[in-house]
Amino acid sequence: MIRVLIADDETLLRSAIASLLDMGESLEVVAQARDGAEAVELAAGHDPDVVLLDLEMPRLDGIEAARRILARRPEQAVVLLTRHGRPGVLRAALAAGVRGFLPKSVDPGELERVIVHVHGGRRWIDADISAAAMMDDCPLTDRELDVLRLTTDGFSVREISDHLYLASGTVRNYLSSAMQKTGGRSRHLAARIANERGWL
Repeated sequence: MIRVLIADDETLLRSAIASLLDMGESLEVVAQARDGAEAVELAAGHDPDVVLLDLEMPRLDGIEAARRILARRPEQAVVLLTRHGRPGVLRAALAAGVRGFLPKSVDPGELERVIVHVHGGRRWIDADISAAAMMDDCPLTDRELDVLRLTTDGFSVREISDHLYLASGTVRNYLSSAMQKTGGRSRHLAARIANERGWL
């Protein structure tokens, strides 16, 4: 049996996914988390074979939860589910070490196949999201995207530096570069422009 941890702040959806996966012969849901921080805790306590994370969750989003889970256990298979398959999000997920990236509209049967697939050590990226990423012309680096993403979340420069373990001056340099590339007159405007273009 492949042991699965599910994390989603929407209780009804999380329970429905768990019920569907438990109906299969090869999968067993061993834990359910209500947010990203709880997912990190439960992953450490249960050591599941596959972790299924929603992208948008309270306390920690799916990408940050994946980073922390994989920092503790680099071989962990992680699948990210999202309503917004933007190229920038896909890049951040892959950089974090996520093996699967799927829209929340995925068919239950395909979700089960993807879980089995990534448990075998392979990657699975939704074809439409992958195609959009290939056509993307984002000029921003991963670090510039990171600081803009945290700006969108309402973090101050000091909080961004603490979150990313960077000096405040380094964060300001990344923000300045991102502002220049996007044409935004402030970091908040740069973040909004990047978000509107699907880079975040």
